[in-house]
Amino acid sequence: MKIVIFAGGSGRRLWPISRKKSPKQFEPIIGEQSTLQLAVDRVLPQYGAENIFISTNERYVEMVREQLPALPPQNIIGEPTRRDLAAAVGLAIAHLSKATDGDSLGGSSEEEEIAILWGDNYMDQVDAFRGVLSTAETLLQEKQANILFIGETPRFANSQLGWLELGEKMGVMENKRPFYRFNSLTYRPPQAQCEQMFAAQTHVWNTGYFVTTLGFVRGLYQQQQPAMWTQLSAIEAAIGSDGYTDALHSIYPELEVMSFDDAILQFVDPSDALVLHDHMGWSDPGTLYALKEAINPDPEANVTKGQVVVEESRDTLVYNYEDKKLVVVAGLDGIIVVNTDDAIVVVHKDHIGTVKAIVDGLEGTALESYS
Repeated sequence: MKIVIFAGGSGRRLWPISRKKSPKQFEPIIGEQSTLQLAVDRVLPQYGAENIFISTNERYVEMVREQLPALPPQNIIGEPTRRDLAAAVGLAIAHLSKATDGDSLGGSSEEEEIAILWGDNYMDQVDAFRGVLSTAETLLQEKQANILFIGETPRFANSQLGWLELGEKMGVMENKRPFYRFNSLTYRPPQAQCEQMFAAQTHVWNTGYFVTTLGFVRGLYQQQQPAMWTQLSAIEAAIGSDGYTDALHSIYPELEVMSFDDAILQFVDPSDALVLHDHMGWSDPGTLYALKEAINPDPEANVTKGQVVVEESRDTLVYNYEDKKLVVVAGLDGIIVVNTDDAIVVVHKDHIGTVKAIVDGLEGTALESYS
């Protein structure tokens, strides 16, 4: 199976930990390794470096090479500009198709299994995750589905995530892992609805991971996005040639800006899809407060990093990245404090979205270097 890990976002909702020059997937937000390095480590023993591809922005290609020296250089796919995920996934699929044609050993590249993963998540039950990937691969090989959505068994009613609705239980694998028909996807439902779904155990968190085959996803592009398919096919034809860079830079910026959900996933027939889920310890720290929840969802708990003293406070995250500075907070409730060598943010958890808006507003100003 081929693995594609997407690591091209700018992560401004985690500012000032994550910056345009070094987004969150390249930073050791929890522990000593970056989330991208952790993502690769989770699949490297099972699939090998030659089968792992990284999709990122061209400006981060060298950073990826520095962090992941074991990966073949040609497995790092650089986008010349951001065109949203329909274009990014399409470009990755083009590279995988080319790579698979060269090593299919007489088999059909259309039947090659591929896993789409993300480079900015955390997971502390890696064996469970690997088991889910193996199960998905087997279900594809047995033709029981054309695409498998991977969910995390929910730990609480999280309104900041998408939720996958479990349909009919279709069977149980030899490893005792059940698999379900896919019913629907709800993106960030209201808190009351999350609490109902969590209590009823009818839904699981959507990790955004899925496993499918090259032929299935290429067919969806061809059928549902024919104009984009034509453009991507022209790029694919140039991969490995001297004209690739010119073709990529001339064609890719012209691709329509569309989300992958809108361009492709909404057209997946539920009869083609199954859902797998497990307790993988997965979390998506997309905002500073989501980072706090990922580490410790207890609203009475505080989360700290660096030289920090916290007194008479609850539900706070206090990160201090300066070794020679002590950060002291007292009497805080639901406050996020992050201190770096050149920026400090103090924000209530209910106003966390304002941080991204402020950082976006730095573009084109004298303060842009701080973004």
